[in-house]
Amino acid sequence: MKLSQIVVSLLCLWLTISCSKRPIDIVKESIDTVKVKGGLVQGVKENGLTVFKGIPFAAPPVGELRWKAPQPVGKWEGVKQATAFAASPYQAGNPPAGKSEDCLYLNVWTPAQASDEKLPVLVWIYGGGFSFGSTAEPVCTGEHLATKGVIVVSIAYRVGKLGFLAHPELSAENSNKVSGNYGLLDQIAGLQWVQNNIAAFGGDPSKITIFGESAGGISVSMLCASPLAKGLFWGAISQSGGSFGPTRPTTYPGENMKTLQQAEANGEEFLQKAGVTSIAALRKLKVDELPMEPGMGGAWPIIDGYVIPDNQYKLYEEGKYNDVAVLIGYNSDEGASFSREKTPEEYIANVQQRFGKFADTLLEAYPVGENNVPRTARDLMRDAAFGWHTWSWARLQSQTGKSNVFLYYFDQHPEFPKDSPRYGFGSPHGQEIPYVFMTLDKNNPQTTEADIKLSEIMSSYWTNFAKYGNPNTGGLPQWPKFSKENQQLMYLDAEPHSSSVPDEKSLKVLDAYFKWRFTQEGQDWAK
Repeated sequence: MKLSQIVVSLLCLWLTISCSKRPIDIVKESIDTVKVKGGLVQGVKENGLTVFKGIPFAAPPVGELRWKAPQPVGKWEGVKQATAFAASPYQAGNPPAGKSEDCLYLNVWTPAQASDEKLPVLVWIYGGGFSFGSTAEPVCTGEHLATKGVIVVSIAYRVGKLGFLAHPELSAENSNKVSGNYGLLDQIAGLQWVQNNIAAFGGDPSKITIFGESAGGISVSMLCASPLAKGLFWGAISQSGGSFGPTRPTTYPGENMKTLQQAEANGEEFLQKAGVTSIAALRKLKVDELPMEPGMGGAWPIIDGYVIPDNQYKLYEEGKYNDVAVLIGYNSDEGASFSREKTPEEYIANVQQRFGKFADTLLEAYPVGENNVPRTARDLMRDAAFGWHTWSWARLQSQTGKSNVFLYYFDQHPEFPKDSPRYGFGSPHGQEIPYVFMTLDKNNPQTTEADIKLSEIMSSYWTNFAKYGNPNTGGLPQWPKFSKENQQLMYLDAEPHSSSVPDEKSLKVLDAYFKWRFTQEGQDWAK
């Protein structure tokens, strides 16, 4: 090479170094490949994001680890390709990505270009009545939400009896003498993984916000009350969640919780259905030989005194919870998804059976029609399962906590004509999810410009909350803080606005029932 060529080459190299944003010796490596606990994982670039799917955060809960707390993930050699969703937890039906007992994996969507960006993190916990669920549901993809400057993570957890079986033998073999909350322990293990590893993806472990819907929102509520989750997140979003009702041997929506002793008795019945007499024998059965009950299948977290120390209402009254900022709410017609009564007579009989001496006052507060079961009646299911819990959460935390509380009421839906069988219907359970994740089907002729606008607003509220602990910024409609003196919420519809709590008079009647249920008389009545 001629001297002149050498000089030109050196000059070009000098210009490249001097004009770069960082000196060449400290240029950050691409985060396509990241070192996490267990080894190296490699994701893929997609539309300005780096996406990692199927990262293991715990050992497979199989064999002798079935019905045990999640164990540390093992190490692997080389680079693990994190490019496809792992199998969904084993459950009835056919969830996305298939199903397997080997299910403790998570996914990451990160817009970070380097590991030092310290972006806030949103961790999604799916719903499904603690009996179903998957991180691979297209409506819950993080690819759109992450474009708003946050990292989105979705974590899997065991569902059904694999996630929530309590039994005396399982409690005896456990060092804390409890059993039954394995699915919640999976969630906690996933959050611990995020705490320990998210910085490598450009995330800030001090700004982790958990969010979930239905059973996921209930899980968020339980994690806020669990001492085992203390310090793992700085904010919480619960969509149609909350778990503030009392225990009950025969459960109903909103009164789903059981004591450890009650759940252990149910576990003994499960062994009888499986045709075995010991947990050892139950662990030897193939997963498809276990009784798989449809619907909820009796799977639900329990008050075990360890993961969930006590009734949540009592814990919040006493200030014994993880005091983080919360954004919580429910939908206007949740009852449309759960009410099963077809006639006024059936509705009245069911209210009398469940609510006992409070039935008459509740029938006045939530009246049924002469010949039909209208929304006024369905709203009893809405409030008993979701509205009262969310409202109670907001009231109790605003009284005993220091962190911000933001309450919402989602009511975006078509106005059905009077001759439609859907006339008078509001927003059913789960309808808000695609608005939050920006996954509305824009090709659907029923999707309106108002829907798209509301989705943009809601996704901004959610990501603002993850960034600042407050949804307000960027010229959005002002969302007031909920407080004892100012019990205002955000009414999410075509024109979001602040409002008083809907149906508050009826909620207060239901509140009297729940307060009675916490008394000794109310507990004895429910046995």
